[in-house]
Amino acid sequence: MRPHVELIQEDDYVWHAAELPGGEGRASERRLSVDEEDGSSSLRVDFHTDWGRGPGIHHADTEYYVLDGEIDYGGRTIGKGGYVYAPKGVPIDYLKITEGTRLLHYREFGGAGFDPVDSLAGASRWAEAREDVIVIDSEAMQWDAVPNPGPMPGLFIKYLHVDPVTGFYTRLVHAQEGWADHRLAHHPCYEEAYTTQGHMEYNFGTLDLGTYFFRPARVKHGHFTTMEGGATWLLRSDGELANWYTQNEWVRWGGDGVNYPVDAESFPARYSQSTHDLAQPWRTDVDVEQLRAAWQFQQDQGAPNAEFHLHGLGADRSAIAIAKAMDAFNLQGGHGGHEHTHSHDHDHDHDHGHGEHTHDVPGFDWGRDPRGLEHTDERTDDHAHNWGAGRPWQAGDPIPAPIISSLPVRSRSRGRWDGDGM
Repeated sequence: MRPHVELIQEDDYVWHAAELPGGEGRASERRLSVDEEDGSSSLRVDFHTDWGRGPGIHHADTEYYVLDGEIDYGGRTIGKGGYVYAPKGVPIDYLKITEGTRLLHYREFGGAGFDPVDSLAGASRWAEAREDVIVIDSEAMQWDAVPNPGPMPGLFIKYLHVDPVTGFYTRLVHAQEGWADHRLAHHPCYEEAYTTQGHMEYNFGTLDLGTYFFRPARVKHGHFTTMEGGATWLLRSDGELANWYTQNEWVRWGGDGVNYPVDAESFPARYSQSTHDLAQPWRTDVDVEQLRAAWQFQQDQGAPNAEFHLHGLGADRSAIAIAKAMDAFNLQGGHGGHEHTHSHDHDHDHDHGHGEHTHDVPGFDWGRDPRGLEHTDERTDDHAHNWGAGRPWQAGDPIPAPIISSLPVRSRSRGRWDGDGM
């Protein structure tokens, strides 16, 4: 499984010698994220000399996207925005890359293995291989309006590759300046993106040039506002992306310190935080106005939507839930938290079993049981160890609850983690 990466500026990654077997030339790579189980990886590669490799067969579904520079695939030259998709087990032609080229390189469902062949004409596909090589100049493509862009227009897309079987797809997405979405979303598939242009703010941090995230399936995220100049990403998902939205969210977590105090003068104490506690007033008036415009637009279209409210204001729903739990505990015979200083060793000559007491307990509304929102095979399938793995989903299937990832891998020098929306 891949770790949750949210957000990392590529400058915070170390360089490694690029793992490009069978090629001639020098290149370095930054490992944006890696799956240690099957070798899948997302890489940023810089070429220090001209580099080339003859025809052969990749051991993984492989993608190249040119950020700057030039590549030559089988006699077809493409520059910035060039894209090559080479399916696993499918013979591909030679590849030449010029010195100074910078690209994104993805391997999915396999490692860096590459089997050279003498000629493309004499090479055979693997038995399980499907699809064909795709070569695209994305700069020559037109932007299409996203059919369902969220609560307001202004989101555009260029499809680079869509797997007709799994729904895995790679696309360029552009949000124009002023596009916003106040809702928090989670998806049945993973989602990863590298920012190629522009500036967007959201609850996990700042998306600007060179920032990257890998977000496992069902991790909740959102409250987007696109800043000056808009923003563009190369975005990938391991299945068809469905959006499920959450509002009025809260989290409270904690524990009892055993051998550490809150401060030097105090005894070990309980710590806890909610989104209320974590929220900071970092959103500008422009942010707030854009987020309000997002829900207002959708409501004006007659679609159901919830209004945006800054976190840290109004009732803390985690505190309300704690109060409900305390009431339920006390009404069912709980001792209310008082300490017992007397002994229970004396004989009772009267019946005093707590189990015999009955209490009328109000029907508290705890919301849906998350277990009822999981896919029935989640604890038995190949990804039972990884709740964040994508699962095929289609309309009519149960909609799984979101996962809250509290400790993603993130940038040492940039980004933000303030709990707004989490």
